[in-house]
Amino acid sequence: MATVMLNNEPLGVGGHFPRVGDTAHSFMLVDTNLGDVPLSKFMGKRKVIAVVPSVDADVGLRVARQLESIADGFANTRCFVVSIDTPYALGRIIANEGFRKIQLLSTMRGRDFHKDYGVMITDVPLSGMMATALFGLDENDTVVYAELVRDVNAEPQYDKLADAMLAPVG
Repeated sequence: MATVMLNNEPLGVGGHFPRVGDTAHSFMLVDTNLGDVPLSKFMGKRKVIAVVPSVDADVGLRVARQLESIADGFANTRCFVVSIDTPYALGRIIANEGFRKIQLLSTMRGRDFHKDYGVMITDVPLSGMMATALFGLDENDTVVYAELVRDVNAEPQYDKLADAMLAPVG
């Protein structure tokens, strides 16, 4: 089990965290229109998947804003922010922020995502939420970047994601 920090206190994080070279686990998440969104829908495209405890939390909004600002830098890539927020809350945030380049997705019907991506916080006070993480996948859903952020309130290393996503293939 991995550990992350919240206010200098450790929190256990369970599940199977994908490593570089692994094939990303399939998922079924929910968009702001209550539609199911499977990973398979984006086969042939590269994916950036940011995981946050909540987009309503300061760190979640910072991550979403940063991905919105850098999304155009990745060709043939879809960018997602995944949280436990309801689709209604995500829709409100998209409207308020004017997000156009990223898609906010909910684990409302996809709670296996927590375990399958190794971001399931198991300790109180955040048990049931997800740790902050960042993944980069290639066109075939092979993990090219994986980061479990060591502090729940910290942002991931976007520059390392960019290096992995922009590295020459082969």
